[in-house]
Amino acid sequence: MKRVLIALSGGVDSSVSAYLLKKQGYDVVAITFNLCDDIIKDNYTKMIEDAKRVSDFLGIEHHVVDYKEDFKEKVIEPFIREYELGHTPNPCIFCNKNIKFKRFHDEMKNFDADFIATGHYVEKYEENGIHYLEKSSNIRKDQSYFLYNIKQNQLKDAIFPVGAMDKDKTRAIAKEAGIPVYNKKDSQEICFIANDDYKAFLNKYSENISKKGLIKDKSGKVLGEHDGIRNYTIGQRRGLNVALGQRAFVTKIDPIHNEIILGPEEDLFKKTAIIKDVNWISIDEIDEDKVYTAKVRYRSNDEKAKIKKNEDGTYTVTFEEPQRAITLSQSLVVYDGRTVVGGGVILD
Repeated sequence: MKRVLIALSGGVDSSVSAYLLKKQGYDVVAITFNLCDDIIKDNYTKMIEDAKRVSDFLGIEHHVVDYKEDFKEKVIEPFIREYELGHTPNPCIFCNKNIKFKRFHDEMKNFDADFIATGHYVEKYEENGIHYLEKSSNIRKDQSYFLYNIKQNQLKDAIFPVGAMDKDKTRAIAKEAGIPVYNKKDSQEICFIANDDYKAFLNKYSENISKKGLIKDKSGKVLGEHDGIRNYTIGQRRGLNVALGQRAFVTKIDPIHNEIILGPEEDLFKKTAIIKDVNWISIDEIDEDKVYTAKVRYRSNDEKAKIKKNEDGTYTVTFEEPQRAITLSQSLVVYDGRTVVGGGVILD
């Protein structure tokens, strides 16, 4: 009997994944990541309790693994540093790269497992010994954007039991099976930030990020004062508290001078982006002559683009049409049809 190690969060998706794997005849072992410290104690105590309830209900082993230090070093601290630089990071991508797949995949040998499994809405296929990550057939819930950092060896060993399902079907399976968390709400928040109040979190853990500074236009004219760069993101229009007589948007965040730059909406559009820390999942190198599609944030559309490698190891992505509010430290993900080619972090 093949053994599968499942990342069980106590949510509906991972719980149904565990249920389906057991039904398919796998020896299922659940592990829950303890990322808990004083910042997120309540969140993770409840998560661990729910995962234990589900494991007991399914009659599978359940273990809690302690990744607190790794999570702090590789997710929380980079999140704070990026905001101090005036960037807008995506901590879920840090976590998937460094915790949910790297550390989780490393656990396979400790539990003598043949596979790992998660409740992500993604699909995969294999061709000529190479494994490919695909968008979920359920495009509305597709999470492939968050998994572009997955490595070939991790993908080879991964199973995504609910990857192609509609969320309503996932919940229906959970209810019909009597899984205790069948009606648990989906998590919409950053897991380590209470009540999704990231401004309060940043104020508490970073002294630099809440200093008052100037709001200017691109010519350098002072328009007003801001109460901390952490309150702003590229493309923001609301909450600027500046009267210009025309629509104005945040077009630049300057952490060195602690300034917010405003401009008209057309200043937000660019055709190029430079990305770093690039991962190509199933290819050795990008085809510079090929037209791919790419997206600059989770909810944006796939847009046609060409990609060129630079001498310093970064890549320049050139879109056919200008893209709105390309934001530093967000991730740009590249697709070939439904297949995830890879991606990187936006540098410029």
